[in-house]
Amino acid sequence: MRRRRRFRSPSWTASLTWKSAVFLAGMCCTLAALLGVLVHTAVTRQTVEHAREKALARLEVVTDAYEAGEPLPRGSGIDPPGLPASLRALAAGGERGTVVADGPHPPGDPDGQGGPAMWAAGPADGRALATWTDYSHSARTIAGLDRAIIGSSLLAIAATLLVGLFAVGRVTRRLHQSARVARRISAGDLDARVKDPRTARPVRAQDEVAIVAGALDTMASTLQRKLQTEQRFTADVAHELRTPLTGLSAAAELLPPGRPAELVRDRVKAMRALTEDLLEISRLDARTEQVDLAVHDLAPVAERVVRASGTDTEVRVSAAARVETDRRRLERVIGNLVANAHRHGGPPVVLSVDGPVVSVRDHGPGFPAYLLDGGPQRFRTDGAGKGHGLGLTIALGQAQVIGARLDFGNPPDGGALARLTLPEYVRLDEGDSDGNPGGDGGPGGSDDPNGSTGNNPHAS
Repeated sequence: MRRRRRFRSPSWTASLTWKSAVFLAGMCCTLAALLGVLVHTAVTRQTVEHAREKALARLEVVTDAYEAGEPLPRGSGIDPPGLPASLRALAAGGERGTVVADGPHPPGDPDGQGGPAMWAAGPADGRALATWTDYSHSARTIAGLDRAIIGSSLLAIAATLLVGLFAVGRVTRRLHQSARVARRISAGDLDARVKDPRTARPVRAQDEVAIVAGALDTMASTLQRKLQTEQRFTADVAHELRTPLTGLSAAAELLPPGRPAELVRDRVKAMRALTEDLLEISRLDARTEQVDLAVHDLAPVAERVVRASGTDTEVRVSAAARVETDRRRLERVIGNLVANAHRHGGPPVVLSVDGPVVSVRDHGPGFPAYLLDGGPQRFRTDGAGKGHGLGLTIALGQAQVIGARLDFGNPPDGGALARLTLPEYVRLDEGDSDGNPGGDGGPGGSDDPNGSTGNNPHAS
């Protein structure tokens, strides 16, 4: 059985402007139709009543002439041709009445049909004594009134739509401005503000859009102050820890050889790595990093990172590419991804280079659900005691600095996959473009002085 395809309305129909236009048009048409019907009914009733009174007055004169045996006036007669059957039956029954119908066929009328007439008839010796008056002028008056009502209604609808759309357009533009600012804030631009003119003067009356814009600006300012406070706190703590850690590291080297000394040195090394990671994150949060762009062959850079890591990582190059990037930051990103795969994934770990895309694939349990949904989160990890959740956070931040995109996913056949997509370098001429080769430095050029990329859990 074929499944019925559900009709989906175009996206523009969801616009507030479109909905307002439909609402205004519907209300204007309804109001115009209602007023038109009322005016048409009132005027038609008044015109018909006036014509009826005139016809009955003429019928009185005709009746008096008939009873006096005088000749009947023009436009009257006994059972004249064209008299409506309903009115003839009413008069034959001894009652008077009026009706609007076609008048008698005048001589020489090529259409064979007279114009509209107001008939009045009464009894006359068992027959119908009738008279008629021209009703065409009144009919033309009513028709002209109907045309005037329709024309004025269309004009009023058009004017109302223009004014309404202009007013609604101003509101929607202000709403779109607030939405754009909200998206900029969510993207990390905490300096973005709506600055609605109506919020500049507190004494001025504010509409709902201005209230929302003011609340959004206030929220952004509060959020910016809180984040700046947290960033300063993180940076200050990391800086303050550097001095005692340096002294503690020197003191640990003076300890006599043995297992206790090894444990102290190992913990001091981990603390120094954590401190440097915190400093790097604080710089990334402050968005003060400066990139040193140059053109590099991507495959050799990735191979050097793997060699420097000392891990059993397979390197596969499908297609070579040259990228314009900051080599030191690129090595930091790749090194963190490789170390994270070995620490939290399962063998084999494969690093693939396919054009400007670097993929790091392991065959472990895969990335946790919260990381796939919201990205890496610092100091959150599913593996107890296996890191501080900073490695992937740093990798993502450095990737954004160099203009690359870092995506995380779990392949259907298991494991975890991190894909780094870099901006590919395109030569615009045939000249020598080897003036910026990738250096021979390894990932030791990262912000971590110890070259440590160990604190990089999947749950970062």
